[in-house]
Amino acid sequence: MSELPAHVTIREVALRDGLQIEAPIPLSAKLDLLAAIAATGVREVEATAFVSPTKVPALADAPELAARLSDYPDIEFSALVASPNGAKRAIAAGLRSLEYVVSAADGHSRANVGRSSAEATEQIAEIVAIAHPCEVTVEVIIATAWDCPFDGPTPPQRVLDIVDAACDYGADRLAIADTIGTTTPGRVTALVHQVRPRIGDLPLGAHFHNTRGAGLASAYAAVAAGVTRLDSSVGGLGGCPFAPGASGNIATEDLAYLLRDSGIDTGVDLTAAIAAARVARDAVGHELPSALLRAGDRILS
Repeated sequence: MSELPAHVTIREVALRDGLQIEAPIPLSAKLDLLAAIAATGVREVEATAFVSPTKVPALADAPELAARLSDYPDIEFSALVASPNGAKRAIAAGLRSLEYVVSAADGHSRANVGRSSAEATEQIAEIVAIAHPCEVTVEVIIATAWDCPFDGPTPPQRVLDIVDAACDYGADRLAIADTIGTTTPGRVTALVHQVRPRIGDLPLGAHFHNTRGAGLASAYAAVAAGVTRLDSSVGGLGGCPFAPGASGNIATEDLAYLLRDSGIDTGVDLTAAIAAARVARDAVGHELPSALLRAGDRILS
């Protein structure tokens, strides 16, 4: 086990990953959620996705939301794209950071983007070629890094092949994602230890779902293995619409609570994060899985 880092960057993903499986909510409600998220102190936010509005109607207002992001100059906003055309649209809307997801499993890749994993991997080069001349960064996120709902366990070599291609094509950072919330700490440690030596100085992030109750433990294992960037969603909002059974991102407030009490700074204000979770709950109109939303911080104010 590596020495724990002094700081872990939390990227808030409620506005994209959190809302993508929900019925569409008004732009005004998204802006209220954005304001609540900004008050938590996070400095990286996944704002939206430039994808087909027919496939993900909850994010059809991506350009309109993007037009309001300049209200928060201290936050680095990113957007997910699924194709070179999506990358062009995101850049035209003013985004300076793109996330491109490649599933390590063919079954999920075809369900998600209609292409094989190899075909999706090849498009990394084109997206980088579109982004870099515009001084826009590209993060490659490797989905179903441990398991696929269609193909079963993902062989680690499939992940490593995408890692190598992303590095060769000039990606600026990488992340590995447990799309359906099946992994556990030992498996996380093993894969991080295989990925980390292959990427040199590139930042490595991770994305976990708490579908089976192991999301926070897996996040802690990733940090202990050398990951310093984690995605999370206020309230635990979210899931993948193209992966049956996927639900429940790890909650930002639960993650910040765990890391704070482990001596790791995140810059997240827990009181504000719990308040943002309430805004998220009210926006979607149903209860969310966050533990702190139910129980509160152990430090009573």
